[in-house]
Amino acid sequence: MKRKTLFIINPISGGKKKDGVPELINACFKGDATTIFTNGVSHASEVAAGAVDDYDLIVAVGGDGTVNEIASALVGSKAVLGIVPCGSGNGLSRFLGIPMDIKEAIENLNEGKVAVIDSARANGKPFFNMAGMGFDAHISEVFSHGKKRGFITYIKSSLQEIFKYEPQAYHIEIDGTSYERKAFMLSFANSSQYGNNAHVSPQASVQDGLLDVCVIKPFPLYRFIELGIRMFTKTTNKSRFVEIIRGKHIVIRRNSPGPMHLDGEPEMAGTEIEINILPQSLNVIVGKDFK
Repeated sequence: MKRKTLFIINPISGGKKKDGVPELINACFKGDATTIFTNGVSHASEVAAGAVDDYDLIVAVGGDGTVNEIASALVGSKAVLGIVPCGSGNGLSRFLGIPMDIKEAIENLNEGKVAVIDSARANGKPFFNMAGMGFDAHISEVFSHGKKRGFITYIKSSLQEIFKYEPQAYHIEIDGTSYERKAFMLSFANSSQYGNNAHVSPQASVQDGLLDVCVIKPFPLYRFIELGIRMFTKTTNKSRFVEIIRGKHIVIRRNSPGPMHLDGEPEMAGTEIEINILPQSLNVIVGKDFK
């Protein structure tokens, strides 16, 4: 059965031009499709919210931030999310087995393999792949003000900032159990990875009804490269500097406000953050090999 489909294209995600994407959609997508380009922050969310009752399939053409905007409007509805990854990291897309090539990702939509996945909220704001605070949130804030995007720029920013960043103290409550931790960063993982196949919680699942709270403890700077290698070899959970605790309801308290990120997009947050999982709340087309 052909779906009524809307493609929402972020023209600047990942620093990649999208001028030729509508032609690729017309050539590769089986079915009638409407395309629209976004014109600024939150436009994708507004378009998706207005389209959720009229379209069966709404496709995000962009990065994790674009996916977040569009998926936020689809949570709890019958509409299905499609993804054509065009961002800097594409963390959720990679986890779901969606091809990174634009043409192949469009063709993957024709397969129509739908999975129902979990989503989450931090102080009421949705995220689908990863949220965090500490060093990665700090880097997301720095990265958002840069003129260049992409993986190399992200790595350069990280190397420049790591010598200046100080770990923070956190009071963490997970399903009623309290933990006091000093951490370089905290990640709240729905999928296993940030993006670019860097896995902070290798055993995380978008279908288990849980979030993985990943506590990256303070470590000697000379171990930074080692931790990076562990992320790319899916062995982060074996490091003595990483503690992973799973839960459904998480409350974080810290001494001062600061940045956090939701699917890589930074925002300022207060001293208390409440995070909840929403099991089986989003329909999404996944890659053919996703299990």
